[in-house]
Amino acid sequence: MKWQLQNLNSEQRQAGARAALSALLLAVSLLVAMPSLLKDSLLLVAYVLVGGEILAAAVKNLRHGRLFDENFLMAIATIGALLIGQFAEAVAVMLFYQIGEFFQDLAVANSKQSISALLKLRPDFANLVVGPDKINPVKPELVAVGDLIQVKPGEKVPLDGQVVAGESYLDTAALTGESQPVLVTVGEEILSGTVNQSGVLTLKVTKAYGESTVAKILQLVEAASEKKTKVENFITRFSRIYTPAVVGLAALVALVPPLALGADWGTWFYRALSVLVISCPCALVISVPLSYFSGIGAASKVGVLVKGSNYLDVLNQVQTMVFDKTGTLTKGRFTVSQLLPVHGSSADLLKLAALAEQASPHPIAKALVQAANVKGAAEAPEELVGRGIKATYQGQVLLVGNAKLMAEQAVQGFAPVQATVGTVVYVSLAGQYQGAIVVADTVKPDAKATLAGLKASGIGQTVMLTGDNQATAQAVAAELGVDEVHANLLPADKLTLVHRLQQRRRGKVAFVGDGLNDTPVLAGSDLGIAMGGLGSDAAIEAADLVLMHDNPSAILQVRHIAQKTRRIAQENIAFALLIKLAFLACAAFGVVNLWEAVFADVGVTLIAVLNALRLLVGVKQPAEDPTGPARPQPQTVNQELA
Repeated sequence: MKWQLQNLNSEQRQAGARAALSALLLAVSLLVAMPSLLKDSLLLVAYVLVGGEILAAAVKNLRHGRLFDENFLMAIATIGALLIGQFAEAVAVMLFYQIGEFFQDLAVANSKQSISALLKLRPDFANLVVGPDKINPVKPELVAVGDLIQVKPGEKVPLDGQVVAGESYLDTAALTGESQPVLVTVGEEILSGTVNQSGVLTLKVTKAYGESTVAKILQLVEAASEKKTKVENFITRFSRIYTPAVVGLAALVALVPPLALGADWGTWFYRALSVLVISCPCALVISVPLSYFSGIGAASKVGVLVKGSNYLDVLNQVQTMVFDKTGTLTKGRFTVSQLLPVHGSSADLLKLAALAEQASPHPIAKALVQAANVKGAAEAPEELVGRGIKATYQGQVLLVGNAKLMAEQAVQGFAPVQATVGTVVYVSLAGQYQGAIVVADTVKPDAKATLAGLKASGIGQTVMLTGDNQATAQAVAAELGVDEVHANLLPADKLTLVHRLQQRRRGKVAFVGDGLNDTPVLAGSDLGIAMGGLGSDAAIEAADLVLMHDNPSAILQVRHIAQKTRRIAQENIAFALLIKLAFLACAAFGVVNLWEAVFADVGVTLIAVLNALRLLVGVKQPAEDPTGPARPQPQTVNQELA
């Protein structure tokens, strides 16, 4: 992790400068011989420089009824030190506390930077096409839906749009986590935030900037740290009890020995000040929220946007993981899965189908054309709605379609094929049956391993919900090892089933989906996880976690991160309390002085902060899908060729 001072804001830099000047004055007063009055004056100036902000915060909090916080502790500890003539120690208390705060600010700033660096999306301008060969660079916010913009090589795509001219390779790494460039051509939808690598593209804008992918994702990033986890809320409540208890303990240390035993007032007052300094809850107040923010940063490194740190805690409690099928566990695009020729070779059969379907926009037709990779097309193609395509090839009638078309045309030798998964496309030439092609959605390469890994991580049950037919759903579930499957579902049915799972009270229920029809379930589950690369806008808005590269394996990665985050937060709490209890006992009996108390408090804080930042070290980037992200929108696989 690179520590960059430029990530700090101006107030944080000014505080750092004041602390540096205060440290210089402290060093001069200790190392240079000078009259006592001048020395004390330098130390008072140093105290005001480094502690003025803390004193002001303590006074402000007192006015608002917030008495017991770390500012109050630091104020009374250092003012007490000044009253007993320990000017240098008062400055040191404030100085070391501010050093701890500075490193905490630096850590948080760099954590925020690691999250926003995942995206690097915000566009600076859009090249608005205002006339033939005339381009006007404008702010993306000024471009309207339907306007034409031009994206040159090396430029970010500023707005979501459809390619109307040109073709190019896009770098989608900032958005999807994939390093492999994606080829886009005329007619394809592309998302803002990607980078044009080669040719010039002309886009027709489909969404205003405020509704674009880049704007929505940036909003998620900016809001990611605003929600608190239950552990963080516990720390806030804990401080309200802990701080007055500590102040009471310090009062007992200062008063009981002198009053009951006749001990020296100055000695026990000094020890009481040490108790106050050691008891300061900075390590808890700083390190626990930072642990969760670091968890969000680590999740961003594997391509997962977490909308609030509380969702990391919810992910730890998930016992049932529910998945949509198409576009979530499967690629959401058709590919040729089986060739069943009757006459000729498999290549000949596929070629005939592709020649007839060359001009069809249907997803199944595109799958056939892509698989065959042939040039040319059959003559006079005619779409027979709900049945298929009729065309002419080498003077003979070529039919490509469903069983209804084959029966209607009385094709000789035709025999229906029973396929458990996918859609069957039949081919006939000159009235003779040529064979069948099975076209199906394919399971994502990492889906099976992800489900097995989730089980190993503590997930008790995996469930798959789909609107697809029962046979296809059962086949996919069997291949992936899903515990429970429900098919032929409408969106309302999915929500009902998730609510039923929630009523079992076996931990939290998470739902993973990508489409518009998944939005109600994403919002209604305990934890909604959306496929963000190509998922619908509504699904992304409703979800609590967004997987930017659409690989299910990211769910397993972010669950491991959530578990590690909770473990580190618990370690910080236990470590801070144990060390403080030990030093409190030592301070009460005079074993440690005020300086050592300062080092103990700041040292515990820094160690806890460094422990929290372990989350950002060694996080692996998302595994690359060699097939790349699916370009078509998810489709169901039980439809017949139209």
